[in-house]
Amino acid sequence: MPVKNRTIFTRDNIEVLRGMDSASVDLIYLDPPFNSNRHYSAPVGSEAAGASFKDAWTFEDTDAAWWGEISEAHPALYKVIDAGGAAGGKGDKSYLIYMAARLLEMHRVLKENGGIYLHCDPTMSHSLKMVMDAIFGKKNFQNEIIWHYHTGGASKRRFSRKHDVLLFYGAGPYYRFNVQTEDYREDKTDHFTRTDKQGRKYRIRRAAGKDYRYYKDHGRVCHDVWEIDSINARAKERIGYPTQKPLALLRRVVEASSDKGCTVFDPFCGCATTLIAAEMLGRDWVGIDISPRAAELIKIRAEREIGGLFPIIHRTDIPKRADAPKRSRNIRHILFGRQEGLCKGCKVNFPFRNFTLDHEVPLSKGGADTDDNLQLLCGFCNSVKGGRSMAYLRAQLRARKIIP
Repeated sequence: MPVKNRTIFTRDNIEVLRGMDSASVDLIYLDPPFNSNRHYSAPVGSEAAGASFKDAWTFEDTDAAWWGEISEAHPALYKVIDAGGAAGGKGDKSYLIYMAARLLEMHRVLKENGGIYLHCDPTMSHSLKMVMDAIFGKKNFQNEIIWHYHTGGASKRRFSRKHDVLLFYGAGPYYRFNVQTEDYREDKTDHFTRTDKQGRKYRIRRAAGKDYRYYKDHGRVCHDVWEIDSINARAKERIGYPTQKPLALLRRVVEASSDKGCTVFDPFCGCATTLIAAEMLGRDWVGIDISPRAAELIKIRAEREIGGLFPIIHRTDIPKRADAPKRSRNIRHILFGRQEGLCKGCKVNFPFRNFTLDHEVPLSKGGADTDDNLQLLCGFCNSVKGGRSMAYLRAQLRARKIIP
């Protein structure tokens, strides 16, 4: 069943994503960890106190099964991640595996005319661009948006770092986009020297032998460099959440790539800025965050910034896909032939009767009861794995020196 409007999940987002229907959201904005090798937590006494996350990565943060699935089903993506690891080390490779597994699911849940904005910084933007090219298609890349801000100190060792990056992709060639405008800079307003009968300032520009009238109050069309102030310490919208983004930034994203009634989805919703922007602009929304604090913060912000509470659905379960393909009737025989009679765990050849059907990604972790998530394990491997991941099984088999 489709996820209802105003739903926020508290859970690992990949588990929820696996349970969401395909082509069910119109716009995705994600502001994931940046691989900054830092740990973040909200200050004690702030409204976001208790919210925290780490941004340092090792292979322990990924499931080895993700890497195997990517290498088998997405060879181009596999090569991109492998190259990122060769250049940046194991931490970068782990981060890219983590992101790729989730982005593949986001690609599935995005509608054909949808768009996705991945918010990052120069730490990993170059590698994430390649990952996005491999998943969404290079031809669907639309913009590398530079969000330029002025806060922070001044460096004496390099040019001061004052921007983040938003990678904007359409799901296909006919993605939704609404042109955005912004006020003219002060140094450009002196060009508007004429005034019409209503007192509106305008300028005349001549092109192809025709005169065109441009009004000052219409503003100028936004370019791919956005000068939007970050949140200062005294701003009304600041709640103390680490890495909080300004509401004006998210309003522009939502207005540009969705219409009223569209569903906006944020799988790393944090302090819920995307969800608040969507609510203000008349969009439906769904959010996920691993911290239970996110569900509380959206209520606080709704009362403060929208002026009243509205019904919010808080879920901790995994949704069930209505569009999930059903398993084949003879799936055991299909898998036996596909695996050439070898156990998927220990790689030992067994007779057909010795195999047990197993979910590679457990149902409790968002795995589906479908052909592509089923495998055959021998009785021993199945008992060791239980309801855990393939990474756990392989680690146990290595510890017992059953596999190298």
